[in-house]
Amino acid sequence: MRLLLLLTLSGTALTAAAQPLGLPPLPIPADNPQTPEKVELGERLFNDVRFSSTGAVSCANCHAADTAFTDALAVSQGIDGLLGTRNAPTVVNAAYNETQFWDGRSPTLEDQALHPFLNPVEMAMPSHDALLEIIREDREYVRGFRDVFDVRAEDITIEHVTKAIAAFERTQISGDSPFDRWYFGGEAGAISPAAQRGFEVFLTDGRCVSCHMIEQDHALFTDHQFHNVGIGINDIQNRAPELAKAFLIAKNEGIDVDVAVLGDADTSHLGRFAVTDDLSMIGAFKTPTLRNVARTAPYMHDGSLATLREVIEHYNNGGVTPAEAPVNPYISGGIRPLELTEQQMDDLVAFMEALTSPQFEELAEPEPVAGLRPQDAASNER
Repeated sequence: MRLLLLLTLSGTALTAAAQPLGLPPLPIPADNPQTPEKVELGERLFNDVRFSSTGAVSCANCHAADTAFTDALAVSQGIDGLLGTRNAPTVVNAAYNETQFWDGRSPTLEDQALHPFLNPVEMAMPSHDALLEIIREDREYVRGFRDVFDVRAEDITIEHVTKAIAAFERTQISGDSPFDRWYFGGEAGAISPAAQRGFEVFLTDGRCVSCHMIEQDHALFTDHQFHNVGIGINDIQNRAPELAKAFLIAKNEGIDVDVAVLGDADTSHLGRFAVTDDLSMIGAFKTPTLRNVARTAPYMHDGSLATLREVIEHYNNGGVTPAEAPVNPYISGGIRPLELTEQQMDDLVAFMEALTSPQFEELAEPEPVAGLRPQDAASNER
């Protein structure tokens, strides 16, 4: 069996362990091979608050180990308490993503790591050069980059920084959930009867598996595609054409897409369209993994649904919340009322709770957070 490098929550030491049950082989880019020294360097960079303009925010603020590498907020907070427009996706198993961010605007972990440093509502550094100055003046960093990349202080680049961070993030993988032991491992009693019934709903009446896919020997619970499921876009559906037109004009004039989507809730709700300019992608967002989903509330790209039950009810309504709300004209074709019973919805929750890996079992389920909503991002005047 192939060996993967796993990082335990209790410390930074890498240990070799069998590939987690339920996961495929970990993809490692040829130009950024894993080494223990690189991972250790990346972890330090990931947690360094000096890489923010206030000296108070690091990557770990939005992706904390004690909240399953999310922040348990509806939308993330950056410097000076500024709010973005997007819910922080978990870093766990992000190494398997085909694209990064909710709208897929970054193709790799390395590219994704470039952006939060400069975004005005995240870490708001004036430039990557300002970050590199901090690193070059830190003896431990200079030594670390020399050991890992064989470069002198003056030759350290932002690409070296993002490669180290990405290497650390690739150690954050988890499988071995009760579902994995039951479905892939053949352990009959690993999940409850309710979870087993929920899995049947997942495959049949709920049609969840259409997007949250399961393969023969592993399950990432995503199709890596983008779908309009009626979140956010429903609030702007009457203005969507004019918003899309205005965004395309601004984009043609050189607007920074990363800054635009995190600085304005209406722009954020345009979804994948903001990246591709494809009208069919208005309001479409990436299918997230369901692994550890019971520990990563709140849900959806804007954090607008507080519980798994609320998410299921939204889909059961046919992509609207509340049930009597109008369906947006851009909604993906597969989204329609499901007519699930109360029991089926309860069982679906039980199934998703069975997707929690052992290292996250002891984490408390996040409490719903009031007051931090995507529409509040409109107050982030810059």
